[in-house]
Amino acid sequence: MYTFSNKLKTFSFILMLLGAIGVGYGFFTSHLSFDEVETLLAEEAHHGGGHEEEAAHAAPSHDAHVKENAHGESAHAESGEHHVDAHKEHIEHVQHQIANRPWSALYVAAFFFMMIALGVLAFYAIQIAAQAGWSPVLFRVMEGITAYLLPGALIVLAIAVASGTIGHYNIFMWMNPEVTNPESHHFDKLIAGKSSWLNTGWFAVRGLIFIAGWSAYRHFSRKFSIAQDTADDKSNFKKSFRISAAFLVFFIYTESIMSWDWIMSVDPHWFSTLFGWYVFASMFVSGITVIALVTIYLKSKGVLEFVNENHLHDVAKFMFAFSIFWTYLWFSQFMLIWYSNIPEEVTYFVTRFQDYQLPFLGMVVMNFVFPLLLLMNADYKRVPWFVVMAGLVILFGHYIDIFNMIMPATVGDRWFIGIPEIASVLLFAGLFIFVVFTALTKAPLLVKGYPFRKESEDFHY
Repeated sequence: MYTFSNKLKTFSFILMLLGAIGVGYGFFTSHLSFDEVETLLAEEAHHGGGHEEEAAHAAPSHDAHVKENAHGESAHAESGEHHVDAHKEHIEHVQHQIANRPWSALYVAAFFFMMIALGVLAFYAIQIAAQAGWSPVLFRVMEGITAYLLPGALIVLAIAVASGTIGHYNIFMWMNPEVTNPESHHFDKLIAGKSSWLNTGWFAVRGLIFIAGWSAYRHFSRKFSIAQDTADDKSNFKKSFRISAAFLVFFIYTESIMSWDWIMSVDPHWFSTLFGWYVFASMFVSGITVIALVTIYLKSKGVLEFVNENHLHDVAKFMFAFSIFWTYLWFSQFMLIWYSNIPEEVTYFVTRFQDYQLPFLGMVVMNFVFPLLLLMNADYKRVPWFVVMAGLVILFGHYIDIFNMIMPATVGDRWFIGIPEIASVLLFAGLFIFVVFTALTKAPLLVKGYPFRKESEDFHY
């Protein structure tokens, strides 16, 4: 049985504490007054800020027209009022974007760690359904990682709903009732047309259905796995095989819908038919990478002695393969939209090229170029420190991938990787470590009664 070391447990608590303090600081400093935002934009415009110059121009125009109004020029007065309204609306828009930042940072980090657990659960189900012979020695590592799925997914759903109730529609603009009210100044006909699907109640219900299905599979597959250790027959293995096959059908539907709901709907005017697959590729490669990192850590502590370099080689092969798969989907989605150049579709990438060029193109380097160079050689896949180095780059790259999906729609050009973002990652990293390694202590790290155990222990490539 594995014992959760006090050092690692203390480390996880420190991460959570630092993260919570940083997240609190992010929320505390994000609510700027109208005058503070106006001053901020004026300073940015003075120093050559981008589109914030609109605000700087709006105010002088207003002053000039007010002076003209004193001489009775009513037409100019109306123009001045228009400038006042535009100026006020712009300030309020930036004010809202700044307030969105801590919510969005928290949501990005929460989703990132949740999707790791979900990706591992899908990988685990595939191994059982395919009756793979190489991977059973890693099953308990996978079961430990998937323990985070239930709390992690509930946290993601809670942040999403809270951002539209406690917050001021900080992540999902469609949660604002004014955008579906025809009499409102903020009425949006396109979002109103989707309101039967995009409404907070139905959104929450769908989320709970997804989480219930994923968690039920995780619960029963874990139960059958542990029961098989001491069973005299293969009945638990057969049950696990059946529910894994059924779960994969459920998963492929719910993962796609979850991707539309929890990520794509932050841009409710845009959609991509590839989006579910794109998010799946990101979560799958991230999950497999974490399997490799946890396995290497446990092996360095003298446990998992039955795992050899051939198992590590195969996990690293999946890291390499699904990095290429992710790149294929990224390029397919981008190239088709760029080539067709339909205004409603291409705006998604225009905003990312204008305001997010470094993270948008940087993640392609981290998620494709680095894995390609580091993991192409078969010998490198057997070297633990090399796999760890590649894995950390991949994980950071896919965090940036989720960052690029959420932030442009919620904070616009007000993005920065600072205290709210780093603190959110620390908070959920600490929680993830605590939950996963606590789960690893609950059962032996080898599936003793699994039919393919011997084949897996003797695995050689």
